[in-house]
Amino acid sequence: MNSSRRLTLWVALWSVGLLTLPAPALAHGLFDAHFSERAPLFLTALLVATAWLLYVIGARKVPPRRGEALWFHGAMLLVVLAVFGPIDDWAETSTSWHMTQHMLFMLVIAPMWALARPLPQWRGVTGSFAQPLWTTILRAGRYPTLLALLHGAVIWIWHTPKLYLLALDNLWWHAVEHACFLFTAWLFWWSVLRANPKQVPQALMAILLTLMHTGLLGALLTFGTQSFYGAERDVQDQQLAGLIMWVPGGLVYLIGAGWITWRWLKRMWRRQQARAAV
Repeated sequence: MNSSRRLTLWVALWSVGLLTLPAPALAHGLFDAHFSERAPLFLTALLVATAWLLYVIGARKVPPRRGEALWFHGAMLLVVLAVFGPIDDWAETSTSWHMTQHMLFMLVIAPMWALARPLPQWRGVTGSFAQPLWTTILRAGRYPTLLALLHGAVIWIWHTPKLYLLALDNLWWHAVEHACFLFTAWLFWWSVLRANPKQVPQALMAILLTLMHTGLLGALLTFGTQSFYGAERDVQDQQLAGLIMWVPGGLVYLIGAGWITWRWLKRMWRRQQARAAV
């Protein structure tokens, strides 16, 4: 077994074990209430563990490229920490921690998934059974601007006061909210970070659009003089949440745009060097 496969197996087994710990180490825990009340968390844990296990099995059939396994395992570890760790408990009463959780999903985990390119490993396990799903995802990646609009709509919809509070009060809707953020952000980052040379202008436009509207939402939260999410929530905490979305969030989008541009220029330089050699 080579080092990449050993890393894949070790990290996956350790992390799947973490999901099943019957201890308060998993804040917002799986075992601190009746099963019916925690069913969304059990389902989430099952989905995370299944996706991880399928990747481990698929990596034995289709070995990932160098570094991709590390991106994937790192992202999955962050999923476990963000969903089952103390951040989820803190987010129930703090707008800034709730925003931090959302930023982890959309600006850290999702681009790490995109860089990990897990589809070949998942396809290696599922075969033709899930082929329509993988084909749809790959085709969607051809339209960065459209996916940016979809992801932007999800961000604004779930930050409206009514749905924001609904997600806090109901674990099922809380799980749906997280799934919406993760899936649409993954599609968005997949489309822009994996854009071919012809799609680079669209990818940069998609990032610019996302940077602008998330900056606007962050500014609204930052300069708001009253709590948008209930009188019991501190206005200063909401303003901090806005700054988290506005400043660090904006920086991530700028880094993404810079990486796409650098990659595009590098390709052009290589082509010019090849032509000069001929």
